[in-house]
Amino acid sequence: MDMQKIQNDVQEIFRDNFDDEELEITRATCADDIEDWDSLEQINLLTAIEKKFGLKFKLEDVRGLKNVGDLLDLIERLIG
Repeated sequence: MDMQKIQNDVQEIFRDNFDDEELEITRATCADDIEDWDSLEQINLLTAIEKKFGLKFKLEDVRGLKNVGDLLDLIERLIG
């Protein structure tokens, strides 16, 4: 799966989870950029991504994520 497909799928997950069809994420997007992105929403996002891509994140995988770009790179590496 190429990075553009991964980013498009993650974009849709963000839109669904935040109930905002206009939401646009970039690799630099972080929790500070989205008002409702808190720790509970982080869990919801990660769970939805696991389901979509058939992954299981480990705590050490997600602990150091700083932005969407880090998340996309992790997904690409895991589905590699």
